Amino acid sequence: MIISVNVKENIMKGFPEDFLWGGAIACSQADGAFNEGGKGLSTQDCRYFDAAWDFDTIYKKNAYVSDIRKEDFQKAIQTADTAHYPLRRGIDFYHEYPNDVKLFKELGLKIFRTSICWSRIFPNGDDAEPNEEGLRYYDSLFQALKDNGIKIFATIMHYDIPVNLVVKYGGWKNRKLVDLFARYAEVLFTRYKDIVDYWLPINEINAARFAHWDGISIIADQQEHLDQTVFQSLHHQFLANARAVALSKKIIGKKNVGAMVAAFTIYPGTCDPRDVMQTLTDQRYSNYFYFDVMARGCYPAYMKPLFEKLNVHIQIEDGDEELLRDNTVDFLSFSYYASQIASVDEDFEVTTGNMAGSVYANPYLKKSDFGWSVDNMGLRITLNKLYDRYQLPLFVAENGLGAFDQLEDGTVHDAYRIEYLKNHVEAMRDAIADGVDLIGYTMWGIIDLVACGPLTMDKRYGVIYVDRDNEGNGSNKRYKKDSFHWYKVCIASNGKNI
Repeated sequence: MIISVNVKENIMKGFPEDFLWGGAIACSQADGAFNEGGKGLSTQDCRYFDAAWDFDTIYKKNAYVSDIRKEDFQKAIQTADTAHYPLRRGIDFYHEYPNDVKLFKELGLKIFRTSICWSRIFPNGDDAEPNEEGLRYYDSLFQALKDNGIKIFATIMHYDIPVNLVVKYGGWKNRKLVDLFARYAEVLFTRYKDIVDYWLPINEINAARFAHWDGISIIADQQEHLDQTVFQSLHHQFLANARAVALSKKIIGKKNVGAMVAAFTIYPGTCDPRDVMQTLTDQRYSNYFYFDVMARGCYPAYMKPLFEKLNVHIQIEDGDEELLRDNTVDFLSFSYYASQIASVDEDFEVTTGNMAGSVYANPYLKKSDFGWSVDNMGLRITLNKLYDRYQLPLFVAENGLGAFDQLEDGTVHDAYRIEYLKNHVEAMRDAIADGVDLIGYTMWGIIDLVACGPLTMDKRYGVIYVDRDNEGNGSNKRYKKDSFHWYKVCIASNGKNI
């Protein structure tokens, strides 16, 4: 009876007064200016797109397989072409950010999540000194945000590393990247310790298993033993994350460094115990493994059978286990877009999801324009499961709806996006009532940008429309969608008026 009353009171109170309503982007998808300001070429600058491709071809080639062939990589690093490499042009946030930040202020954002471009700070990744012009750019961007009352949530690496780290070292399979990442993080922490509020070393670290180029910057078809390369690369990223935590303790002295995964919320396809076991197994391998290492500081026992099955032998050097144990993260964050189901049977409809080319569809859920299951209850479930397991503060780092928007009379009437966001805000409110410690929510992407999967502009997430098409044509002018005005009211009322 007492619990019931408390829950009711929590629902009435809603979100904490200091809840961080925000929005998120990634530098590789928004900035453009790929060869300005002393920036070196990044791995995301090498992803190819042809506007002549039809929908099916786009999704077959790009959307859920971010792998890249050696010959395509070699071609990419030898050209300044932007027509076929849309991440090189983005939405020109590099030049447009002063006006965009004004829109963020009008929207009422409490916090803004963006990534920092490694190749803008260290053009080759192993340069003797950082690029001062790149640092000054972030000086200006961060100060503009602060001047407009917006906190900063900075991601140190969001899928992009300098291409030289692939050419010279082979990507994250090389342990040398741990030291280079730590040096990069040390520069950022020293420069921005007083202005950045939260830090995220590595975006969606579980991407290593699902999107090899995005996650660990390896050329998959050149690996003799792909699984060995993937898990060794992941070990190096775990070490890099721990090194960042250690450096933050030393330089910043605040508990503000988190971990992030792409959350794959998974349900059993049936109540068959085999489906339940399959769900547990998939959940462990897709989500929990990564958080277990970064939040608990050690490899979980359930990974040993998988390593044996895959013939994986991780090279763990002296001091690695202590580093992981002593430098666990302060909070957990995740992206949440959709859910999926697991089953030992194959008698289910196949659909798509974040970083997943084919998953079983849930017959109880609707799908987005791009086949992703729309499941707001899944967000509440995910928040509860993670908080039950780790008892650490949580942050929804990405959540949003990709859709085909139509600009009409200077706006977009996106009632479908408002419905999606409203339902997910309610799910967060309910999770808080359940007892979850939720810090904030940074909607993805607060402004339209080049979609990471298909590399198109027509898969739009923002509450701000950017007039640019898949070929890069358009005025690049910004327009407020109906969802902009909805989110503004939501933020101003702290989630009460939705």
